[in-house]
Parts: sequence; structure tokens; C-alpha cells
Amino acid sequence: MATGRDWLLDDSPSSRLQARLGRSYRLSRALARNPLAMVGAVIVLTLILVALFAPWIATHSPVGQDLAMRLKPPSWDNWMGTDELGRDIWSRVVYGARITLMIVALVAVLAAPVGLIIGAVAGYFGGWVDRILMGITDIFLSMPKLILALAFVAALGPGIQNAIIAIAIATWPGYARIARAETLTIRNSEFVAAVELQGASSFRVIVNHILPLCTSSMIIRVTLDMAGIILTAAGLGFIGLGAQPPLPEWGAMISRGRSFILDQWWVATMPGFAIVIVSLGFCFLGDGLRDVLDPKHGDRQ
Repeated sequence: MATGRDWLLDDSPSSRLQARLGRSYRLSRALARNPLAMVGAVIVLTLILVALFAPWIATHSPVGQDLAMRLKPPSWDNWMGTDELGRDIWSRVVYGARITLMIVALVAVLAAPVGLIIGAVAGYFGGWVDRILMGITDIFLSMPKLILALAFVAALGPGIQNAIIAIAIATWPGYARIARAETLTIRNSEFVAAVELQGASSFRVIVNHILPLCTSSMIIRVTLDMAGIILTAAGLGFIGLGAQPPLPEWGAMISRGRSFILDQWWVATMPGFAIVIVSLGFCFLGDGLRDVLDPKHGDRQ
């Protein structure tokens, strides 16, 4: 009698649903064999759960001040100590997970589709369209992401919304380059020629056939870029151009704690640990997804 596993691993699926579920099952098995990828997945899942259940996980208000408790070391009542205004650092780090998750999610939603579409259009049409779009892309790529984000957020003004827009503007060119490279390998394929002979428009070819094939590479790049997005957002918060007080953003918390780093080390160290751990989690998960989704690594699955 065939089991559910046999049904998922069937080499001749009887339906599109079975084929998709089987592929997802194989990918999940391959990902589970990578210990670092699983560590990264646990860290990212923990970040999501902490952000969702912050009101129940935090032990204090993230913005409530108590000057009588200022700069207290870690204790049973304040697990990560308190800052210069007597605010509980543990609670601020927990609520800061919400801001971090919101930043990386919105930047990915804004930057990845823009880069994917621009790269696919440039790679498919070629010629002057490719030269113009890739010329603009190269201009953005010629400058470091943090410097470019600083320039845009300085023009737009400080604030978390403007920081997200600035980071997205600085991030999309990398996605455009990947999408263009993928499109160049796809556009001369036989199935694309067959679709064009059937009368499909360029829009239909790009949307229905090229963009889906670029998705795997884009997912890998987006996951790997999450660490850089977090660090860029923290850098903007550190210099006062990101999230504004009293929002518990990790970079801003480090900035306020640097004045006490020698004697009250926990004020800046605890949010710093959060940034490092979450960044490593996204890097580990991205590496694992690359091994699983990249066709060049197919013989390793």
C-alpha cells in the first residue's frame, strides 16, 4: 500500500498539485540535511514569533521610563538591564524585532519586484533597452549601499518610512543584474520560441514564462541580502536618520548606549547581539536555500 511519502516522491505525478507538493517535499528534505540552514531557519522563525507575540514576551513597556531604575545591570527583574532612561532593554529588543522584520519585509517587497522586472525586460529585449536600463543600474551599483541609502534618506528626511524607501532604492540594482543574467540564458530557449510562434506578446512571455524561472535565484538573493538590509537599517538608526525616538530600533539603541559602553556595557551590547544573531540566521538560511534551489547544486541534493 502506497504511503503519503511514496505519493510525494512518485516520479510520474498524476496532477500538477502532486508535482508541486512532491517538489516542495524534496526541497524541504534537502534543506533539512543542512545543519546551518536549519539553524538559520530556527533563528528567522524565532524572529517572526517574537515579533508576532511581542506584547506577551516583553516583561515591561518598551517606552515606559523609570529614572529610579536607570542603568541597572541585568537581573531577574530586568533580564538585559535598563538604559539611561530606566527602560527595560529586553522589552525594547523584543519590540525592536517588529521594526526589524517590518524593514526587511518592506524592502524586499519594494526592491525585489522592481529589480526583477527591470532585469527581465533588459535581458529579453536587449539592444538599446538593455543598454539604458543596465546603464542606470550600473550607476546605482557603483556606489556602496549604505552611502547611497544615506544620500536618499538625507534628501527625504529622517524617519523609518523614508529609511525603508532609501534602502529599497539602494538594493534593487543587484536584483536587476541577477534577473538580466537569468533572462539572457532563457530568452533563446526552444520553449520561448514556441510560445512566440503561437503569437504570445512580449508582455506575456516575460510575465508567464521568464519571471517565474527567475524566482528561485531571486529568493536566494533576497534571503542573503536580509543581513545587509538589517545592518544598513541599523546604520541609519545609529546616526539618527532611521527610526526616531522613542521607537525601540536596534541601531538607535546601540547609538544611545555607546556613551555608557565602558561601565554599563549591556546598554549597547544587547541590541548588538540581536543584530548579529538575526543577520547570521538570514545568512545561514540563504546559503541553505542556494544549495537547494540553485540548479548548479542539483547533484548535491
